[in-house]
Amino acid sequence: MTYQDAQAQWGNSTHSQNKVAYVSSGTEDELVSELGQQFFIKHLLSFNSFEDYLSEQSILSLPDILLMEIDEDGYCFSLVEKIKKNPMLHGLLIVLLARTPNQEWKKKAMQLKVNDLYSYPLPVSNLCERLNFLIKFKLIRPKLSELLNQVDVEYKVPFSKRLFDVVAASGALLIASPIMLLVAIAVKLESKGPIFYKSKRVGTGYLVFDFYKFRSMRTDADKILSQLSDLNQYAAEEAGSSKAAFVKIKNDPRITKVGNFIRNTSLDELPQLFNILKGDMSLVGNRPLPLYEAEVLTSNEWSMRFLGPAGLTGLWQISKRGKEDMSERERKKLDNFYAQNYSFWLDLKILLGTFPALFQKEKV
Repeated sequence: MTYQDAQAQWGNSTHSQNKVAYVSSGTEDELVSELGQQFFIKHLLSFNSFEDYLSEQSILSLPDILLMEIDEDGYCFSLVEKIKKNPMLHGLLIVLLARTPNQEWKKKAMQLKVNDLYSYPLPVSNLCERLNFLIKFKLIRPKLSELLNQVDVEYKVPFSKRLFDVVAASGALLIASPIMLLVAIAVKLESKGPIFYKSKRVGTGYLVFDFYKFRSMRTDADKILSQLSDLNQYAAEEAGSSKAAFVKIKNDPRITKVGNFIRNTSLDELPQLFNILKGDMSLVGNRPLPLYEAEVLTSNEWSMRFLGPAGLTGLWQISKRGKEDMSERERKKLDNFYAQNYSFWLDLKILLGTFPALFQKEKV
């Protein structure tokens, strides 16, 4: 199809035929010609004519993408601001082209949240691929948002499981309160810093909440984590993987003496009973993960773990807790299995298996 043919068919194109409105100071025959092989191109040679063109469009005839060459006066940025304020044009995909690399232009484009910025020399094939991706992503984005809302809103812990959690956690808090008091005193006496450690964790449906533990590490533990990556039990095992999903440091030097004891006996986990009462998590489920771990588990295969309850204890804790021969993939599979198969009887089996697991000597 020639450029002239594309121009003639512009007004009659269907939703499956992507339209690009392009404004530049020159004819740019080569660029227009190459883009015209994949898109219907409306090429305008001034911003005035570009604005006139946009003002004449209806919702049905609007282009899919606005492709704008940045002018020396920076008028295009003012135009982008006007477009984003116009309700009818709100949501249009905007891609900018720069004649030369310019950090100020790049900074301004980022502030305006345009969809992309390209600089000459321009790889047209890459540009076409990017434009097609932006259009396709815009079409599926509402469906992705709808899916995420379903996960967040519609998922509910079964009433029987929630009732058991509340009764059991309340009873456990009453029984464990003297022990918790002793642990709090020991933590406070050993080192300066707060008694409790609070961190952001990701639970069911990628819900982020405040997760409580007795502090078992130095107060600067989070800051020096990146320096200990070579000690991580879960190395990047899978082909092509550059980052392990889980972090478990062997012989972690950040742990205090009291911290080592309460970790080996799992006494540091007792404050999570408050998380259970709040409804952040359940007694049994997949462990809620730190943000830096959860952000890695977003593929279709491994995000399944977040569709089950988050819990204080789970399959991982009673199967191979603390063992160095447990691979990252094995742990992922255990989490997925629980999310797909959890039941009252499975929860009861896990709880019964948790008590002997509490006293395993964990060295990792």
